Amino acid sequence: MLLCGPSGSGKSLVAARSGLPVLRLDDFYKEAGDPTLPLVDGSSDIDWDHPGSWDADVAVESIVRLCATGATTVPVYDLALSARTGEETLGIGSAPLFIAEGIFAAEIVERCRERGVLADALCLSRGSVTTFRRRFLRDLREGRKSVPFLLRRGWRLMRSERSIVARQVSLGAHPCDRDEALDRMAAAGRPAPQRTVA
Repeated sequence: MLLCGPSGSGKSLVAARSGLPVLRLDDFYKEAGDPTLPLVDGSSDIDWDHPGSWDADVAVESIVRLCATGATTVPVYDLALSARTGEETLGIGSAPLFIAEGIFAAEIVERCRERGVLADALCLSRGSVTTFRRRFLRDLREGRKSVPFLLRRGWRLMRSERSIVARQVSLGAHPCDRDEALDRMAAAGRPAPQRTVA
């Protein structure tokens, strides 16, 4: 189950409320100093909201391995340091499915579908002002980046939120609010009804 949406739209909260195992796709960011990291147009800031800042290949392989074996090794990423600080094993136990959540989840919808591991793809949206406030307070609380960087990024993302959601939907994610997302997750995890023989 892929869960995307703009930064601050509530993906982590919805994933946690689902009760399902969660693969944090943010842990697949590239590290600072990687020469392939994109920059914000007209700025020296790294564009952490551009898919090029993220390692989609490794993320997809981790999803496929988790589906096939029930466990995989994933990086542990420190957003404040923009660096991987280790790795850990993620297992899903007997769960019928798991959630892979992150702002770039829509980028791999088609690849997951082609690999036969996609149950559903959802895009959360709460409105640009609400998302701006939630994102800024969260990032400030967690010390993710400097305050000037967070304000520049927040303003840029608020202005482009509609286009972000439209792109994620165009890539195959279903637009929904929190309640619909939780309903679809619950439905996807239910076993198929048994047929009765007359």
